[in-house]
Amino acid sequence: MKLKCIVTIFFTLIYYHYSFKIDTKSDQLAGSESVLDPKGEITLKWRVDYSARKIRFCLEFSKEAPSINWFALGFSDRGDLENSDVCLVWSDYTGQDHFEDMHADDNGRLIRDIHQNCEGFYVDLKSRSVVFERDFDTCDDDDYLIEDGTVHVIWARGIDKLFSSKGLCISCTAPHDHGFIRVRLLTPPSSPQQPGRKLRITNNKLKVPGGDTTYWCKVVKLPDYVTEKEHHIIKFESTITKGNEGLVHHMEVFYCDADPNKEIPLYEGSCFSDARPESTKLCSKVKAAWAMGAPPFSYPPEAGLPLGGPGANKYVMLEVHYNNPELRNDWVDSSGIMVHITANKRKYDAAIMELGLEYTDKMAIPGGQAAFPLTGYCIPQCTGVGLPEEGIIVFGSQLHTHLTGAAVWTRHVRRGVELPMLNRDVHYSTHFQEIRILHRPVKVLPGDYLETTCIYNTKDKTNATIGGHAITDEMCVNYMHYYPATELEVCKSAISNAALEDYFKFEKRWDNISIDFAAPPRANYLAIAPWTPLRAKALHMLYTESPISMQCNKSDGNRFQGDWEGISVPKIKLPLLEKPRMCPDTYTPIRN
Repeated sequence: MKLKCIVTIFFTLIYYHYSFKIDTKSDQLAGSESVLDPKGEITLKWRVDYSARKIRFCLEFSKEAPSINWFALGFSDRGDLENSDVCLVWSDYTGQDHFEDMHADDNGRLIRDIHQNCEGFYVDLKSRSVVFERDFDTCDDDDYLIEDGTVHVIWARGIDKLFSSKGLCISCTAPHDHGFIRVRLLTPPSSPQQPGRKLRITNNKLKVPGGDTTYWCKVVKLPDYVTEKEHHIIKFESTITKGNEGLVHHMEVFYCDADPNKEIPLYEGSCFSDARPESTKLCSKVKAAWAMGAPPFSYPPEAGLPLGGPGANKYVMLEVHYNNPELRNDWVDSSGIMVHITANKRKYDAAIMELGLEYTDKMAIPGGQAAFPLTGYCIPQCTGVGLPEEGIIVFGSQLHTHLTGAAVWTRHVRRGVELPMLNRDVHYSTHFQEIRILHRPVKVLPGDYLETTCIYNTKDKTNATIGGHAITDEMCVNYMHYYPATELEVCKSAISNAALEDYFKFEKRWDNISIDFAAPPRANYLAIAPWTPLRAKALHMLYTESPISMQCNKSDGNRFQGDWEGISVPKIKLPLLEKPRMCPDTYTPIRN
């Protein structure tokens, strides 16, 4: 790195260096880290100060990182360099260092912000690091709003000799000199944890295929001490092979939901291979999940997730997503997930409840849509019969769609009055799915109503995308982590059968579409073409105004007693008011 160290006041440098290592056990401090580049030469660390509503960023460059004259780190809606918000550090041709708050235009060329909101910059040549900080919300139209959920962090670097940063083109850099990662910046503060026994579920010196993207599945038999006595999972975290931090994108551990005595083949190979045994597809119940930049996931002190025991199947499956844009064929990896378990079970069993839409082809997204919504309902009648009188405590959530999902949220309503959202991610990506600890536990009572909405982008598609299990199909799910465990496992909906039949009758009669009433909904949705704006709007109205069919299911797969077909969607009588923005005291808006 050629960037020269700015000499301010010695004590200021000492303060920044010390404060970055500050103890994050405070209930107002949190932090994590992630590699930025595929080679793992640049590491981004961050500390979140919730009391000051600021994030301090630290870029650390390894000795293998190339020399540079400028570096930009910033944020954009989907990882594009164009129209991004960046903090730039650069050296001019005389060797003088500069620090600026910039934003990129449609072509990726930088423009200096009127308000400079990248603060506390310094370069430390000895540790090869750059430090600066940003407010969550600067209330500047040129700046990105940092909020909870997925954040696309972009970066670019160059060796150009500069006399000015104006017009610097960050998108003109070579592919290996720019990129982006997805992280959750606003992680909750960590809490102290009791020690547990460590169970490593990892690959073993795997020669990673040389393709751009690999999903690798490995079935593992649990050790005897776990299968003989039920344990609680109290924490899980990643264990990444040193040097492979940029290769391992995300990982999940699935429980094989089968008869306790059923043997599952110890398959190891591509998750999408034709050679993968059919029985391994029973390994579908998520027990642990990690994504790049995610800190360890710890259960509340009073609860743990059951694992093993004589009444459970003996197998789990590790799935690892490898991201290898340089197409290297020399990667060797032993990464995986470290699960912390205890035989001394806690007071409550934790459990996972599915909210959202049924896995069914009764729902579809028209082609050519920038933001098409689908909503799944967990209605008061279902929580009324499925939850205990004292309710449940929700402490975690994993949002899930397939490839076209762009945003997901779950609203929480009690007696018609909307409460704070249970989870929300407006920059969601299917390539960054993690189980997230909520910032505050949420109590859900019998009779509460939970509404999960997914937004889909199908601009590059012509035909409809249909609901279903395939990766090319779509889903809309919130896997809600809670305690104490109840019988209620699935609280999801789809359009009622009668309403969908009427819709297809209309399309056949008035639009002359080749509808086959003996065919499944998938075939009839795919027969509709083209998806004009009017047709897309009509389908949206159908989904929002029609009665629904409910899956109000117990953990054994059976529905709770009652007629769950043709139910009206509940109304939110008093929506939640939008929170006022918390602007820095020194900021004066320059635009209306």
